[in-house]
Amino acid sequence: MISLWEDMAETKQLTRIGLAGLAVMGQNLALNIAEKGFPISVYNRTTSKVDETVERAKKEGDLPVYGFHDPEAFVNSIQKPRVIIMLVKAGAPVDQTIKTLSAYMEKGDCIIDGGNEWYENTERREKAVAELGLLYLGMGVSGGEEGARNGPSLMPGGSFEAYKHIEDILLKVAAQVPDSGPCVTFIGKGGSGNFVKMVHNGIEYGDMQLIAEAYDVLKSIGKLTNEELQGVFSEWNKGELLSFLIEITADIFGIKDDKGDGYLVDKVLDKTGMKGTGKWTVQQAADLSIAAPTIAASLDGRFLSGLKEERVEAAKVFKSGGFGDILSDQAVDKKKLIDDVRQALYASKICSYAQGMNLIRAKSIEKGWDLKLGELARIWKGGCIIRAVFLDRIKKAYDRNADLANLLVDPEFAKEIIDRQSAWRRVVCLAINSGISTPGMSASLAYFDTYRRGRLPANLVQAQRDYFGAHTYERTDIEGSFHTEWFKTAKNLKN
Repeated sequence: MISLWEDMAETKQLTRIGLAGLAVMGQNLALNIAEKGFPISVYNRTTSKVDETVERAKKEGDLPVYGFHDPEAFVNSIQKPRVIIMLVKAGAPVDQTIKTLSAYMEKGDCIIDGGNEWYENTERREKAVAELGLLYLGMGVSGGEEGARNGPSLMPGGSFEAYKHIEDILLKVAAQVPDSGPCVTFIGKGGSGNFVKMVHNGIEYGDMQLIAEAYDVLKSIGKLTNEELQGVFSEWNKGELLSFLIEITADIFGIKDDKGDGYLVDKVLDKTGMKGTGKWTVQQAADLSIAAPTIAASLDGRFLSGLKEERVEAAKVFKSGGFGDILSDQAVDKKKLIDDVRQALYASKICSYAQGMNLIRAKSIEKGWDLKLGELARIWKGGCIIRAVFLDRIKKAYDRNADLANLLVDPEFAKEIIDRQSAWRRVVCLAINSGISTPGMSASLAYFDTYRRGRLPANLVQAQRDYFGAHTYERTDIEGSFHTEWFKTAKNLKN
């Protein structure tokens, strides 16, 4: 084929790294690597993508990107020990790409999967390629297309030896945060990199749901216009809520519809898609008995949004029974509402991140990964979708106490929740009375109220279990396990 490889062959030069899988994320990451001074070979099964990437490299600064249509030539163009990043769809395509490339790879070479893969698949593949003498990493990549091109947050896990082969590249390619460094670290063994990225995405689900609820309350109850909403979110992005998601939300409110009148956000169908990482997060939380109600509420919100036709019909049924879209249309103090919603959003976010971090810690203990939660907060400060000034506070909380049971009990976060809980309750109550669902904020508040109470009504539930199933119970005053013949005792009392 005609490619820049001919120039390299003449001088017997080899590239530093290879990348297979040239959808937009793959192309952008390849260009980012090349721009940082590392010559890169690229390959894609659909060869037009190869030529497209090489063409982009020329246009974007004559970057050292070398395209190949043939997998063998691609592998042989990379210096040894070879390092190849795959960015292909999770599942079977990853196995197929490994099969194609490993046929030409040698002992000591390394494969890195940069997709959103289920962590156990990464562990299976690491073992399988080890039998061929190859090293393997599962690397979470966050930041979307923009991050891949200009600096993502990177979460590599698996073979530490493999990580050392590519560390110099990752340190330059990752997002750079002043006073904090590159947004990459070796996460840990096995599938830990993929697991951490999965939970990152679960937290992202929670964050997006909470922001959507803040929008709904302000728009539906506060009657804020898109112009006002843009102003509010822009202002919030200057304070404690400063983050990528708040920033892009403000941007969205300012974009006019290019196909009609008004604003584009109002024409977007209220049906949220998903690819699976949020669902995996909630499933893992259940498997590990970790409460993650905010993240679970965000997943339920997406499921319910998918029932668009049913919801439209349900609205008609309840409207005829006197239920409008808003149940209570009382006048509200806009300024006060905006401030209350800001505080409720921040407090709810603390709960969502606390749940995510607890899930990561539980998995780390189960698998012996020895994950450092403060370091994860550090690498999420830049490049990734959940990047926020707030993460610096989380890092400091874990720096103060690496064994912190829950972010809620860190002295600084505890004070912030106490200061905001009145506003938080006002927003949730107002939403409930107005018939506006705020499942994420409500679940976060319930999580906080449950966690902060020394005594819960769980005693009654355990008594019920012992009544119908003889599951026994413990007592508050005497050590040991007890069973009561509740049915007989109750029967005797009735006689």
